[in-house]
Amino acid sequence: MDRFDKTPLNAMQTPLQDLRGTDRSLVSVLKTLLFFTIMMITLPIGLYFTTKAYVFEASLGFSSNDSNFYAAIVAVVAVHMVLGLFVYAAWNEGTPQLREGKQD
Repeated sequence: MDRFDKTPLNAMQTPLQDLRGTDRSLVSVLKTLLFFTIMMITLPIGLYFTTKAYVFEASLGFSSNDSNFYAAIVAVVAVHMVLGLFVYAAWNEGTPQLREGKQD
């Protein structure tokens, strides 16, 4: 058998990086994830029951079946808004903030 590469396996491994400086960024990412997870659970459910009871049935006088349908649409829109905000926050999380003023 022919060996095309004569370098030993130990020479191909790269040294491990020091990951102690990334603790703050990891905590920031976890806080963002926790915030949007809570928003994903509470906002659509809260909007569903609130709009069903107070907006569609009480204010607009819809029947129970109609109010269920329209409240579900509001909840789905809320889910999509939270997902869009999460993608926007995740996209902009790694970008450095531009500072105005004097830089040394």
